[in-house]
Amino acid sequence: MSTVILESLLTCPACGFARLETMPTDACQFYYECTNCKTLLRPEAGDCCVFCSYGSVKCPPVQEHRKHGGCCG
Repeated sequence: MSTVILESLLTCPACGFARLETMPTDACQFYYECTNCKTLLRPEAGDCCVFCSYGSVKCPPVQEHRKHGGCCG
């Protein structure tokens, strides 16, 4: 059994600014405002949250259910 990683380096696609963020463990985060350029990030098509789209680590619900193809929700 692997340990769930709770921190992800979130990188803004608009300006390239990266910030280490702690992910929620019980829900997906659909919106994130870049602290550098103020762009509002949303998940890309097919992803459940901003961490799955722009983070260095997928969100905890996806990490926990990866084998089953599960996602947040």
